[in-house]
Amino acid sequence: MHKHDHGHRHSHHSREANDRYAQGRFSTWVSVFVNIILTVAQAVIGIFAHSQALVADAIHSFSDLLSDFVVLVANKHSQKGPDADHHYGHLRFETAASLILGVLLLAVGAGMLWSAFNKLQTPEAIEKVHYAAIIAAVLTLACKELLFRYLLRVGERVRSSMLIANAWHARSDAASSLVVLVGIGANLLGLPIADPVAALIVGLMIGRMGWQFFHNAFSDLMDRAVDDETEQRIRDHLLATPGVYGLHDLKTRKLGDMIWVEVDLEMDARLTIAQGHDIAVEARRRVMEHEAVLDVMTHFDPVHVDDNGNIVERLTP
Repeated sequence: MHKHDHGHRHSHHSREANDRYAQGRFSTWVSVFVNIILTVAQAVIGIFAHSQALVADAIHSFSDLLSDFVVLVANKHSQKGPDADHHYGHLRFETAASLILGVLLLAVGAGMLWSAFNKLQTPEAIEKVHYAAIIAAVLTLACKELLFRYLLRVGERVRSSMLIANAWHARSDAASSLVVLVGIGANLLGLPIADPVAALIVGLMIGRMGWQFFHNAFSDLMDRAVDDETEQRIRDHLLATPGVYGLHDLKTRKLGDMIWVEVDLEMDARLTIAQGHDIAVEARRRVMEHEAVLDVMTHFDPVHVDDNGNIVERLTP
């Protein structure tokens, strides 16, 4: 197994990690600030205006707030480098945070479904909503959509699946606010049942989002390999390296947002160890330059090649 260039690579990676951390932290604090204001405003107006849908949206905003704090904690811990107990660093902290976020959203969604379902059992007791609720719903929708666009831009720029997940969480809140807006509007127009129905839909949306986060994070924690397209690109970078005649046993797994790669490279049996080492270094450099790869562990396999560079015989079983 071979690892090289550690000092230079570490300084480059730590600089990149610090930048990701700073941008992630700032954008998440913006989200925290917006969600605190929205949660309080929606809850107060929702209770005052007798709108279950608006109160449900306040709970959704509060779950966003909790997810922001999960992201802040994970963002702080995932950028720590390797230590005595974690030789591969702490990148999986991000995945664990997404898992917690998924469970949280599933629980919130289930609670809201139960609440709305109970309300629908006695439709005659549903009150007419005050018009203040519709103003709150419009303002909430605008804030959530703007927040989503901002968070997604930052998440894509620093390539963080956790920040992108948080952005889509904000978008699910914007979508739920749209449902709430329609529900409140229909209630004001004389269809009282529309308000708890809107609350029911919001609960379903939160539960669905929670399941997606949970499923993806759980798969990554089970050492899921990268998708076929990414694996093919990694394979192409390795095979394009001069001196590499073939490869086998290419293995990949996710570590947070980064990829860990292990591969056996087939090289001319007549090379010296130093020459084989240089080819492996170059193959590793090519992959890490083009993909979000944390490291490439290489193993040499000697082969006999003819004058045209074709493999005649493999010397390892």
